[in-house]
Amino acid sequence: MSPVSAVSVHGMAEVPASFVHYLTAWNERDPGLIRGHLDRAVSSNVVFADPANHTVGPDELEALIRSARHDLPEADYRRVSGVDGGHDGRYRYRWEVWIDGELAVIGMDCTTVDEEGRIARLDGFFGEFPPIEPG
Repeated sequence: MSPVSAVSVHGMAEVPASFVHYLTAWNERDPGLIRGHLDRAVSSNVVFADPANHTVGPDELEALIRSARHDLPEADYRRVSGVDGGHDGRYRYRWEVWIDGELAVIGMDCTTVDEEGRIARLDGFFGEFPPIEPG
């Protein structure tokens, strides 16, 4: 397989393998294993940005995930849509976070992968899209 190899999920469009490792990192219950998942998922200078957080590099991203796992140990992070895109290494998909069987937050990520298929930048957005402005 090429460095930008992807896995097929139930007949949907191909999903970069790094996305699977990345989501596994967020759902990892053993803090000592989070970094191993990230090492397979992200570039050495990965940027993570959402309305509440901004990290640069896998060390900061690992710290963010560890903190989230500590604060919300029962959280279940799910990708809930197919992956759209692939042009210029850019993708988008929807996600949800469930806590104790209840939906806690929804959102969308726009993700850019590098030439090796690792996540180079992830921009997250919370909630539904706002309604269109009048006029």
